[in-house]
Amino acid sequence: GALTETTFLILLTLYTPNHGYGIMQFIEWATEGRVVLGAGTLYGAMNTLAKKKWIVPLDDEADSKRKRYVISDIGKQKAEAELRRMSQVWKLAATIIGGGGNEWGKQ
Repeated sequence: GALTETTFLILLTLYTPNHGYGIMQFIEWATEGRVVLGAGTLYGAMNTLAKKKWIVPLDDEADSKRKRYVISDIGKQKAEAELRRMSQVWKLAATIIGGGGNEWGKQ
C-alpha cells in the first residue's frame, strides 16, 4: 500500500544517517516549511519504522546523546516502491490535467 507522506519523508531523509532533530530540520527545509513534524509524531513514526526494520540505529559512540538512524535495505525497497507508485499517479494526473483526458472506457 501507499506510505504516508511522513513515513516516506523520514525514509528519504535516512538515506544519510541522521538523528531525530536533524530529521525534523531536514524535512522542514526540504518541503519549504510545508511539513513541520512535532517530536511526538516523528518519534512515534521512527519507533514504528524501527520495529518494521525499515530503519536501523547506528552504533555511534561519538555522539551518545543523539541516537542516529539509517534506512535499511527493506526500507529502501519500500521507498523505491513508493516512488514508482507516485510516479504512476503523477503521470496519470499530468495526462488528465494537461488535456490528455481520461480515455479509459471510450472504445
